[in-house]
Amino acid sequence: MLTRKQLELLQFIQARMQESGVPPSFDEMKDALDLKSKSGIHRLIMALEERGFLRRLPNRARALEILRMPDAPAAKPAPAEPRRFTPSVVEGGLAGKPKAPVVQAQDGEGRPVIVPVMGRIAAGTPISAIESQSHTIAMSPDFLAGGEHYALEVRGDSMIEAGILDGDLVVIHKQETANNGDIIVALIDDEEATLKRLRRRGSSIALEAANPAYETRVLGPDRVRIQGKLVSLVRRY
Repeated sequence: MLTRKQLELLQFIQARMQESGVPPSFDEMKDALDLKSKSGIHRLIMALEERGFLRRLPNRARALEILRMPDAPAAKPAPAEPRRFTPSVVEGGLAGKPKAPVVQAQDGEGRPVIVPVMGRIAAGTPISAIESQSHTIAMSPDFLAGGEHYALEVRGDSMIEAGILDGDLVVIHKQETANNGDIIVALIDDEEATLKRLRRRGSSIALEAANPAYETRVLGPDRVRIQGKLVSLVRRY
């Protein structure tokens, strides 16, 4: 599922290439999407690359190749309001079916808790936030906190020194606040999601990797929304 801006950019690139056979420039893409800087276009292109819709050709200026377009159901623009993870369990997994609330962990009952897997999260370069459920997993309540949970598949290696590897499933307790040092799902500029350790630096928020190959990102508090805290991890062998 693409964000509204990702879909707009992909459609603009496709239309321009069909019209002239040449991809648009970064300035043209920035103006078409009404963005303030080309860095926003760069982030969107990276997200489209990582999700297999677009490819940049090396050593060629303005060289973009569209690999595929979204299927019809995914091509509908998302709502314009700020994007948040809204985990839910979909009965039957069919579009249009009513959604049931996330099952909450029950203390002392010992029954498995059904946790929805809501897509992928970057432990590396931030990728776009994902809100579409792919499947569910059953977990013991012993590994969960009270309240609502969702899971995400990790992509990247920036948290390897925290024991989080590419391909792991991280289980997230849904909350909007966290303590200094917690590993969180951070939504940046209402557009990109990443898994990082939270550090507060005065009035700023630092998103710290657990891999020396990655730099810590320091952002203003208005640019970061906490979407949940890591409480458990599932690894397949």
